[in-house]
Amino acid sequence: MTTEVQIYGPVFSSFVRVVMLCCEEKGIGYRAGLTLDGAPIEFKSEDHHALHPWGKIPVIKHRQQTLYETATICRYLDSYFDGPALQPEDPAQRAQVDQWCATLSLYVDKALVRDYLLEFAFPKGENGQIRMDKVLEAEPAVKAQLAIINTQLADQAFLCGASLTLADLMLLPMLDYVAGLPQGDSLIEPGSALANYLERMRARPSAQKVLQQR
Repeated sequence: MTTEVQIYGPVFSSFVRVVMLCCEEKGIGYRAGLTLDGAPIEFKSEDHHALHPWGKIPVIKHRQQTLYETATICRYLDSYFDGPALQPEDPAQRAQVDQWCATLSLYVDKALVRDYLLEFAFPKGENGQIRMDKVLEAEPAVKAQLAIINTQLADQAFLCGASLTLADLMLLPMLDYVAGLPQGDSLIEPGSALANYLERMRARPSAQKVLQQR
C-alpha cells in the first residue's frame, strides 16, 4: 500500500493508534513513527514544536499539510479519503459522535491513561517501581468512567449506535491497554457489555494489525 499519510508519534501511543486505526479502516496507506519525510524528529524538540506548538502527538502530514489533535485528524481523513464512512451524515447523529470523541479525549483519557496507565508504563517510584498508592488512588475514577461506557453499550453494538464510528476508534486503544493489565478483569468484568464490545473490536482486521505493535 502506498504511503499517503505520515503519522508523527510512537506507535505505542493510544492517540497515535487511533489515527492508525482510522487509516486501516479507510484503507489509507500510512507510516507511523518519530520521522517525517525520512528525517528523525526528536520528541519535544524545536522541530516537533514547529509541527505542534504544544509538543503533543500525533501530528500528520498529508501532501503539504500538517494537522494535529487526534479527533480533528480523523475527521479530516474520513472526509478526504474514500472508504467506509466513520461519521454519520445526519447532523444530530454526527454531533453524538463528536460529543463522544471530546468526552474520550478529555475525561476518559485523563482517568484511564494519564492518571492510571502511565503509572504502569512509565513508573515514577523509587528505583523505577510502580507507585501502587497512585494506582489505587486512580482506580475509582477508572471504574467510574468504564461504568459510564458500559451503560452506553448496554443495548447497542457500538458507542453511537449500530455502526462503527470515530468514537469507537478513540476508545479502543485505551480499553485494550486497560484490559491487558493484571487488574484488567476486575476493571472490565468478563461477560459485561464492555468486555463483549472489546472482544468484537479486537477481532477487527484493523485492530489485529495496530494493537499488536509495540
